[in-house]
Amino acid sequence: MQLTLIIVLSLHVLAAVFWAGTSFTLARTNGAGSEQLFRPQMGAAVVAVLTGGYLWGELHRSMFEAPEQVLAIGVVCAFVAAGVQGAIVGRAIRKLSKAGIGETVARSRIATAQRIAAGLLAVTIVCMAAARYA
Repeated sequence: MQLTLIIVLSLHVLAAVFWAGTSFTLARTNGAGSEQLFRPQMGAAVVAVLTGGYLWGELHRSMFEAPEQVLAIGVVCAFVAAGVQGAIVGRAIRKLSKAGIGETVARSRIATAQRIAAGLLAVTIVCMAAARYA
């Protein structure tokens, strides 16, 4: 069980770092490179959420005290970040590839969505770090 937790936690951290890191970077570069990073970002989001769900089930299943409440805030922020990226960035990239939207409009939407997601993921990271001490 200990080895499983170590492996799952490692996958969770690696996926979350990639997801948040690319979000922060794309937010700063006005979404440049979003077409290449969108699928890996969403894949990392899925891995982070699934492994986080496993960790919650194993480590926090029967409790909802202060640490779990702090983690729950982070979970909600992560879900909203994934939703914003999936809906806004995904739609803008699809429309851009089909010439259904102008380049400037698409880049603006992508950059805004990445900035929102980056902020939400920053809150998520703070919640994960602070939960232990809540």
